[in-house]
Amino acid sequence: MKMIPIAEPWLGEEELTNVTEAVKSGWISSKGRFILDFEKEFARYCRVRHGVATANGTVALHLALVALGIGRGDEVIVPTLSFIATANAVTYTGAKPVFIDSHPDYWCIDHQKIQQSMTPRTKAIIPVHLYGHPCDMDAIMDIARQHNLYVIEDAAEAHGAKYKDKTVGSFGHVGCFSFYGNKIITTGEGGLCLTNDDQLAEKMRTLRDHGMDPNKRYWHDMVGFNYRMTNMQAAVGLAQSKKLDKFIEKKREIAGWYAEGLKDLAERGFVKLHPEMPWAESVYWMYSILIEDSFGMQKDELMLRLAEGGMETRSVFYPIHIMPPYEAGEKFPVAEGISRRGLSLPSGVKLTRSEIEQVCERIAVNAK
Repeated sequence: MKMIPIAEPWLGEEELTNVTEAVKSGWISSKGRFILDFEKEFARYCRVRHGVATANGTVALHLALVALGIGRGDEVIVPTLSFIATANAVTYTGAKPVFIDSHPDYWCIDHQKIQQSMTPRTKAIIPVHLYGHPCDMDAIMDIARQHNLYVIEDAAEAHGAKYKDKTVGSFGHVGCFSFYGNKIITTGEGGLCLTNDDQLAEKMRTLRDHGMDPNKRYWHDMVGFNYRMTNMQAAVGLAQSKKLDKFIEKKREIAGWYAEGLKDLAERGFVKLHPEMPWAESVYWMYSILIEDSFGMQKDELMLRLAEGGMETRSVFYPIHIMPPYEAGEKFPVAEGISRRGLSLPSGVKLTRSEIEQVCERIAVNAK
């Protein structure tokens, strides 16, 4: 039986050529031309002045928070429905993540609930462009301006997604990306911070390299980190970034195939399709659906049925507030409902229409 994977990278000759050049040059660690070229190319794509490459997406978030001065005693607004790295990066600084429920229409942070959770200790907001769908950035930026807050966009799952024709990661003080192997473009492991602030970019570059003075080698003015990307990773990333538009086109095509294949189930109230708001251009990192109670089968059982057919799926993230490190008895019903019913389907850019149709058919035959 051929497996239909949830995601897999699309690597080709361009990536191999770049990595070979990096290896032959001898510059395989955190020096080499591909790092700077990748930073410039990805920043250019997002129409932002500076890109600061990092070892992964989690440390990109931590680096941004530290560079902005977030620390012990501070509070940072985060959505509870996200991968746990969003909250962990805040915790690493000594600050406290303050959780916000999801918007019922598009699953990202509900901006209407942010201000009621703010205190004098609130210093920043981290909107997460969940599963490739943008947050309502106008509303979030308005709140940040009113209360003099930093905005750090977690765009780990949303490379190239657009809010009102502007690319995510370019709205806040810093935009953070992940290039893990299942992301839309990959460097294997890797991350990147975007910013239009010259001084902030320089501070992040210094902090990611042990806090070393860029003009006085082995002199350290601050406690920094080893958060650098390698030249070989950047070699892959540079080739991948030039294919990003092609990958996004395929992601949106896959979303269209799912919408068509599951249309009948949606109209009958058995499933809810992955949303896209009129002001958004989602990149559908993981095409995800909600299994309604009327479906007649619990989500976990449906996942087992799909797995029996060679179709890999995964649950939508658990809300962070229900997990042991952050559990405090809070209730966020929208996020909890999305997580309980949410199912991510095979979404890799190598998938064919026939494979998507097989997944849709397998879901349909299990409906009540």
